[in-house]
Amino acid sequence: MKFVDEVSIYVKAGDGGNGMMSFRREKFIEKGGPNGGDGGDGGSVYIEADENLNTLVDYRYTRRFLAPNGEKGGSTDCTGAKGEDLVLPVPVGTTVIDSSTQEVIGDLTKAGQRLLVAQGGWHGLGNTRFKSSTNRAPRQTTPGKPGDARDLKLELKVLADVGLLGLPNAGKSTFIRSVSAAKPKVADYPFTTLVPNLGVVSVDRYKSFVVADIPGLIEGASEGAGLGIRFLKHLARTRLLLHLVDMAPLDLSDPADAAVTIVEELTKFSPALADRDRWLVLNKSDQMLEEEREARVAEVVARLEWKGPVYVVSALAREGTERLCQDIMNYLEARAERAAENPEFAAELAELDQRIEDEARARLQALDDQRALRRAGVKSVDDVDEDDFDDEDDEDGPEIIYVRD
Repeated sequence: MKFVDEVSIYVKAGDGGNGMMSFRREKFIEKGGPNGGDGGDGGSVYIEADENLNTLVDYRYTRRFLAPNGEKGGSTDCTGAKGEDLVLPVPVGTTVIDSSTQEVIGDLTKAGQRLLVAQGGWHGLGNTRFKSSTNRAPRQTTPGKPGDARDLKLELKVLADVGLLGLPNAGKSTFIRSVSAAKPKVADYPFTTLVPNLGVVSVDRYKSFVVADIPGLIEGASEGAGLGIRFLKHLARTRLLLHLVDMAPLDLSDPADAAVTIVEELTKFSPALADRDRWLVLNKSDQMLEEEREARVAEVVARLEWKGPVYVVSALAREGTERLCQDIMNYLEARAERAAENPEFAAELAELDQRIEDEARARLQALDDQRALRRAGVKSVDDVDEDDFDDEDDEDGPEIIYVRD
């Protein structure tokens, strides 16, 4: 199944049915009066969170969704049939945005949650509605109102408690395989992971949390290098970030430089996301001697000026992973308990979450704008070089501007 986390669609609610102008015509009944019925309401468009879906691929190629119109009214005071509502299922964790205004219409974070995105048109009135003591034979009717139409952008952010960060081949997929039942692809070349993977980690019989593994970042990812930074949005709803660093890279690169690179790219994407609680996890410890391992850990901690928790593990050999998972579970429980007891702390967390959402959306919109300009062959202000401006005039005299008729 193809993983799709961003789509643009067009939705149109049904128009209301027109009212009917009709008069009663029966034998032996004179002046039967008006009996035109009202039209039916147009169908509305809803978006509903479905826990059985995990991708927006259904909206990749079919992008126009039209709800049925209401039927027009009938004679003998018959009301037209109402158009059926159109319900579009999406994965849990989908954000619905109005493309024209960039307004967030809603965030579907619970299974079964339903969001109205286009209201059906109101029905028209038949001439029966206009009869009165002074207007015995009204010929007035009203047409049905048009239904709402919108261009929408759907963004999927996976729901996870813990997110994994790191360069390609840092061992993120191996880690999630060792602590959960998830089986993402693992290989000895970069960018093995192309889409986010989720794994449920069971610490105790009734205690578990969800880990999200996203594709690796490289230097320049904020400018589109590698797979870019678009997948970082999936970490916006996590409660804790694990920064995985390869202690023994095959290319003999400096692990400290790799750690600094990830922090820089994370900060460029969203400074607020960089403020999220983050733990340093030094992976592949089984490939180093103990003395060399301690020196490497000290070097990375010093380069990052790290003050938070540090874990040295081997995901492949499952050394240190059990303790790490237990500490994560304790942290999540303590965090939830503190948020429930301390309203100020809960407000701080909500403010941070909102900042991350806003910064991530602004960054992704800026990337989309730059991509649109490149397709149109236009340079953005940030891409214009000094060589594009010629401040020196080769010849004296007035400036001549040529205008094409």
